[in-house]
Amino acid sequence: MQLIVAVDKFWGIGKNNDLLFSLKEDMKFFRQTTLGKTVVMGYNTLMSFPFSKPLPKRKNIVLTSKMVEPQENLVVVHSLKELSIVLKQENQEDIFIIGGAKFYKTMLPYCKTAYITKVDADGQATTFFEDLDKLSNWQITQESQEILDGEFKIKFLKYENNSVLEF
Repeated sequence: MQLIVAVDKFWGIGKNNDLLFSLKEDMKFFRQTTLGKTVVMGYNTLMSFPFSKPLPKRKNIVLTSKMVEPQENLVVVHSLKELSIVLKQENQEDIFIIGGAKFYKTMLPYCKTAYITKVDADGQATTFFEDLDKLSNWQITQESQEILDGEFKIKFLKYENNSVLEF
């Protein structure tokens, strides 16, 4: 299982149930990385998408206690136990956790790989991701050159977890 997220220089990821930045290159990377895969999220992340619709050309799984209208490409689960059963049927390399903050925190120990886009800016975040640089079990295994994405400097990093828990 993997995760993918963009963070500011303080590991902030969101504000007012929205992304901190509108980044063309980051969105392109997200799309290329997750197309044809399974994306797993909490309810608020699903609601933040245009028209609250699942992402196209991906299998979308949402964990929520709420009732959600059935939609094409969307699987709704209501507990971590139910999520575990559903995810065991998927290719683990094709699963991407995509948010939000509480869901990332819950799933982080079960993820082998984290794709982090670091934005060299302060997004004035109100929600944060765990600082992987401070966790001894996470190491950077790939790091891109810094590029300009609109007005922001960004880097793509790949972190690996050397003590993944079984989900």
